[in-house]
Amino acid sequence: MMALRGAAVGRAVGLVVLGTVLALGAPAGWGAPMPDSLAPLIEKVKPAVVTIATTELRVASDDDTVPRAPSGPRGSPLEKFFRDHLHRQKPQQVERLTALGSGFIIDPTGFVVTNNHVVANGTDIRVTLADGTDLAASLVGRDELTDLAVLKVDAGRPLVAVAFGDSDGAKVGDWVVAVGNPFGLGGTVTAGIISARERDIHNGSADEYLQIDAAINQGNSGGPTFNLAGQVIGINTAIFSPNGGSVGIGFAIPANVAKPIVAQLRGAGKVTRGWLGVQIQAVTPELADAFGLPQTKGVLVADVSPKSPAASAGLQVGDVILAHDGKPIGELRGLTGAIAAGRVGSQVRLTVLRDGKTSELPVTLAELKQDEATPHLAVKEPPAPSGAGGLRLAALTAAQRLRFGIPGEIQGVLVTGVAETSAAAELGLQPGDVIEQVNGRKVATPKDVTAAIAGAGKGGRKNVALLVNRQGDKEFVALPLANG
Repeated sequence: MMALRGAAVGRAVGLVVLGTVLALGAPAGWGAPMPDSLAPLIEKVKPAVVTIATTELRVASDDDTVPRAPSGPRGSPLEKFFRDHLHRQKPQQVERLTALGSGFIIDPTGFVVTNNHVVANGTDIRVTLADGTDLAASLVGRDELTDLAVLKVDAGRPLVAVAFGDSDGAKVGDWVVAVGNPFGLGGTVTAGIISARERDIHNGSADEYLQIDAAINQGNSGGPTFNLAGQVIGINTAIFSPNGGSVGIGFAIPANVAKPIVAQLRGAGKVTRGWLGVQIQAVTPELADAFGLPQTKGVLVADVSPKSPAASAGLQVGDVILAHDGKPIGELRGLTGAIAAGRVGSQVRLTVLRDGKTSELPVTLAELKQDEATPHLAVKEPPAPSGAGGLRLAALTAAQRLRFGIPGEIQGVLVTGVAETSAAAELGLQPGDVIEQVNGRKVATPKDVTAAIAGAGKGGRKNVALLVNRQGDKEFVALPLANG
């Protein structure tokens, strides 16, 4: 099975692309042709690309001792032998692990950008310039969510630096050049094109990578992808590979995503993000039918965190967020990215659809804490429905709560069984789940659920929306009706 693999040598993390340098003119009527040679571009940018080496020290476990053996009679030669050779603890073992990656200088004073996974575990970081100069580097700041880090070196002289370009203006088919340190071969140049934009590889909170096909391998992590103007439009981060090598499918963090993160890391050493406090999921055609929505636009609120900005603003479970500060929300990433980029303490306007009516809610963003690995702005993708119902339901008694480990604050109707070949089983419903709402209405007894489902069927709907709580994690699922 193919997997994402890393691009820092010595680590199983990601990097980017494949391709060959082509010197072909463009047919008449096409855009700007590929230049006859990339040499002028390379001469300009290559001095700003660096090799990064990190050293990690690992110490053997303290209880790594030789198993005990019989000691022999007290005072005998055997006792001395066993004491000297079998009872003593092994000397402490220290492993020195080295990983290699890439980076690029963004300021003549020595600020360097790379991937977080290149330097995250390093106890000693060294940067080697294109001319071979080896420098000690200090970690200015790093951000796990976007896999970015900023280093600082002091060369005692101004260094050649490169600038970020506008990745939003990069188009599929544009030529790109990657420079880096694959497999420790520093100063390696490859070229190709942008293969796709806004790729979601489930690798972070800002999943909108550029896909490129310039050859990149382990060790290229953190290196730049340049456009033909010599501007950095991407930071090479991951490859899609069945064997660990480049197969022409690589991913780079877009420059426009990286720029504000790098600016915060450089200025404050950390990244501050906005926090809304909701769980959201996509509005599928089935959920739109179940809720009677006119279209599948926006994102559906599956849960609201207590004492969160969303709760204070009056956001409710079942609301559909259509726009953020007047900008329509086309998909989940549109809202997650906008909220994360929001300034803590700033007020945003959410356009919300509730019970067929649209209104605007002002929300004052709080700060996302680092222990919220996936902010309570979590992404949920419901599985595809099929078939009919198949649920066995029961009231939430004290005995049932004890049996399934359901906290007292969770209220609703308990799922005690699911028919194997039913739509409910295909949706992933299981015993222990609690149905809190049916089509936006709270339910307390099995009769409430069956009545609500029957009512939806009489209304001509093909699906019914169930708000399911599984150990505190909520999600809407669209259950197909038997007559649908």
